[in-house]
Amino acid sequence: MLIPLLVVGLVSAAIPQVGETAPDFTVKDTGGATYTLSEMVKKGPVIVAFFPKAFTGGCTRELTAYTNRYKDIEQVQGQVLAFSTDDAETLARFKKELKAPFAFIPDPDGKVVSAYDVKMPVLTVSKRYTFVVGEDRKVLKVDEGKDAIDPTGAIVACPLRKDGAAKPAAAPAGNTPPIKPDAATK
Repeated sequence: MLIPLLVVGLVSAAIPQVGETAPDFTVKDTGGATYTLSEMVKKGPVIVAFFPKAFTGGCTRELTAYTNRYKDIEQVQGQVLAFSTDDAETLARFKKELKAPFAFIPDPDGKVVSAYDVKMPVLTVSKRYTFVVGEDRKVLKVDEGKDAIDPTGAIVACPLRKDGAAKPAAAPAGNTPPIKPDAATK
């Protein structure tokens, strides 16, 4: 009786879901800069993107899409951290090749990957998952697999900051879909 409960407990304590608190972390990117999630969310939403392997087809498409849409992410005061279990040298080459303007985080031991429970069974490789994390580390959106390749859902899930006085005036200036300005005026 106890063993099934333990197994259920391990499975249910798993991947953070919308409304839950995302695990905090402090990590270094490929350039040596340090990032702490609980500090980052004070500045705006954080897109935590886990991808399996640098230089593979799906991962290249995913991170190229984030690179191409980075101005949209900045408009909503978003920040991106791209995690992989690849080593720092491999990720630095991948970031450079993609000309990505955001941080690539090596997690070769899978510590953060495990904290988010997105590790593939047996291998120390992450599954493809994207978490949008807002104020107080609340998970606002979760995408996985093919859905995580396209950043559109993650970008749309990034809330505008309530406490930024200049932000409401700046939001409509970008390539905001027509639905948002119409909704704001009604």
